[in-house]
Amino acid sequence: MILSRETAARVIEELKLQGKKVVFTNGCFDILHVGHLRYLNDAKKQGDVLIVGVNSDESVRKLKGPTRPINNEIDRAEMLSGLKAVDFTLIFDELTPIETLEKIKPSIHVKGGDYTKEQLPETATVEKNGGEVIILSYVEGKSTTNIVNKIQFKNEKEDDEGGENE
Repeated sequence: MILSRETAARVIEELKLQGKKVVFTNGCFDILHVGHLRYLNDAKKQGDVLIVGVNSDESVRKLKGPTRPINNEIDRAEMLSGLKAVDFTLIFDELTPIETLEKIKPSIHVKGGDYTKEQLPETATVEKNGGEVIILSYVEGKSTTNIVNKIQFKNEKEDDEGGENE
């Protein structure tokens, strides 16, 4: 289920009152792949409920360049919502989820191993609000950028060879 940031804040507050540990993570999730699946499954294991923040189309363009995202924000959020590990998604416009974290105040904020707690801009916000930052293992070689590059290389190779139908 895709929530607004305001609804997510209310849901998290209620879950915490029930003694639930709410985990939040975020990213572009442009083309879902096994690295995402492993990461989200590990994130879910850190608590009771997993909420995934999805970068808006505009913020993905700013982060990844004018050719991204490949899939729009609603499609990306809906795909994530369909995964067993993901309980809720929300879409945010900022480059980092600091404003979202300030509003929703999860118990735990999870990021992948391509970050360190010290270099993560949102660490101070999470800890100020009583939350914990957990860095998970990085899934080597699994990224949307690698997939996009592989597709582009295949297409360029086919163009160089005269295409498939010649």
